[in-house]
Amino acid sequence: MKKQVKTPFNIIVIVAALGYFVDIYDLILFGIIRVKSLNGLGITDPQQITDTGINLINLQMIGMLIGGIIWGVMGDKKGRVSVLFGSILLYSIANIANAYVKEISDFIGMSSITAYGWLRFVAGVGLAGELGAGITLVNETMTKEHRGYGTMLVVSFGVLGAVVANLVSFVQWQTSYIIGGVMGIALLMLRIGVYESGLYANVKESTVKKGNLLMLVSDWKRFIKYLSCIAIGVPIWYMIGILVILSPEISKSLGIEGVKPGDAIMYFYAATSLGDFMSGYLSQIFKSRKKIVLLYLIITVIMTPVYLYTKGISATTFYVICAFLGIAAGYWAVFVTTASEQFGTNLRATVTTTVPNFVRGALALLTLLLEFFRKGLGYDILNSCFLVGIICISIAFIALFGLKETYGKDLNFVEE
Repeated sequence: MKKQVKTPFNIIVIVAALGYFVDIYDLILFGIIRVKSLNGLGITDPQQITDTGINLINLQMIGMLIGGIIWGVMGDKKGRVSVLFGSILLYSIANIANAYVKEISDFIGMSSITAYGWLRFVAGVGLAGELGAGITLVNETMTKEHRGYGTMLVVSFGVLGAVVANLVSFVQWQTSYIIGGVMGIALLMLRIGVYESGLYANVKESTVKKGNLLMLVSDWKRFIKYLSCIAIGVPIWYMIGILVILSPEISKSLGIEGVKPGDAIMYFYAATSLGDFMSGYLSQIFKSRKKIVLLYLIITVIMTPVYLYTKGISATTFYVICAFLGIAAGYWAVFVTTASEQFGTNLRATVTTTVPNFVRGALALLTLLLEFFRKGLGYDILNSCFLVGIICISIAFIALFGLKETYGKDLNFVEE
């Protein structure tokens, strides 16, 4: 059995960080090249670009929702390392195929947009396994004093993948997808040196039930705890998937010219990296996950109306506001760590993989809610976004107060 390491700098942390880097690159890439790729497939009408883009994002997120369940259960039944290999292989192949969506659609007799949607769905399924398996391995192979630093390094470095995705977006959109796929295949080679967690090795040999989804819903307290873990993370993807992805439409409504979606995403994620580093570090210093999540939710409450209602500014100032919004979203590391620490070893991979993917998948519900408000408010994008924010942030506050503090918790336990 492998012993827990005594430092945050080990092969698992390094590989998990690189894996999350590629994960975020591929996850955010569509948002950056959305307009360019749809134009390349023959869609030029602004409203149609918005509607088609939302539909494709939803398909990707639904794929992540389904993939989260599949990979999470496999992580507890078959092992964390096997999920890392399988998930990265699937999304790498899907992204390379995305570069040839025209050729694939012609070959199978399907419209390019339909084929695009299916490939984003498959990529979503693959992307769903990366973070949960990596964070579970980091948490289970490090001491309770150090694991917060480990996840801090994984997430704060990983989100920089979005910055790189924007920096390479000057190339053809097909090439951007190929780069992501090739990085994934290259990363697969590094995974050979990753070992399984000792805690899981002990549970694997036992007769305890592993990866049983029914255990999460059969006990009321456990189910509420699970839903609460999801709810505290939803505001992060509200900021990413609604506010920043729709930055061209929002800036236009504010009368701001020259805003590029790729640049908005780049500034947002560069600041998110800083925010994640700070939140992870502060949770270690103050020995509390809950206090730090509360702090970041308060920052979110402040920055959301600033982002949505500040008029008469330049594109540069708008990007600065995007950056502050990114800092507000920078509690992903603490959020995922909290979810992982709440549950026993026999359900930990299931929870750590499904929770962030249910958060990402919740974007489909948020966009439906956004469309409902838009139609009711005469397609007012600003007030519609604000109403969606009020709902998801309020639920997050309520959920946070129902969770127990997990800093320093011994993870060597199982769910009965």
